[in-house]
Amino acid sequence: MAAPEPMRSDGITRRTLCVGGASIAALIAMGSLRYVGHNPLPRPPGGQDESHLVSACIRCERCYEVCPRQVIVPAHIEDGLLGMRTPTFNFDVNYCDFCSEENGGVPLCVLNCPTEALVLPEGATPENTIMGKAVIDQYQCLAFRETGCRYCFDACPYEAIEMRDGRPYIIADKCNGCGACESVCVSLKAGSIAAGATERAVVVKPVEE
Repeated sequence: MAAPEPMRSDGITRRTLCVGGASIAALIAMGSLRYVGHNPLPRPPGGQDESHLVSACIRCERCYEVCPRQVIVPAHIEDGLLGMRTPTFNFDVNYCDFCSEENGGVPLCVLNCPTEALVLPEGATPENTIMGKAVIDQYQCLAFRETGCRYCFDACPYEAIEMRDGRPYIIADKCNGCGACESVCVSLKAGSIAAGATERAVVVKPVEE
């Protein structure tokens, strides 16, 4: 008579544990668990179908390498295990303009993606490709402290920011999440009112938020 299979202390057999692990791996391969522990992120041009991007991206890093403005960066593990090292943005020093200066408005990241994880639909333009939406934290924003700051307003290439009484407001239906406003915001280095602030007063957030 065969000896009973050893049990884990929580009542799960070793065989069940192995089968479960294999099932999870298979589900990941099929994309079925793509949203488990996965935070939405602003994505480069052509990466707006989150399901397709996470499933098709092979983490080859070509999009980071060819970005002339160096704003495409890998997502970190804290952004979600399944999305780790997929492309997202960092607008610390620059913004995404669809490579208008460098490649006539055809994003190099899309052209160089080997799996079409980044793929633009026909007729896509910077104006109708929503990579994210800028959000202003009025508590941190220097303009809301009557300093006269208007860097974000001056930088926006799509007239998606308006000034009212010396304060900036986002016009949501004009914002495509290019990051120009975030890249020039000086709230952190010019004395943000929020002690311990870790991000600028205007930040591009994923549309899902």
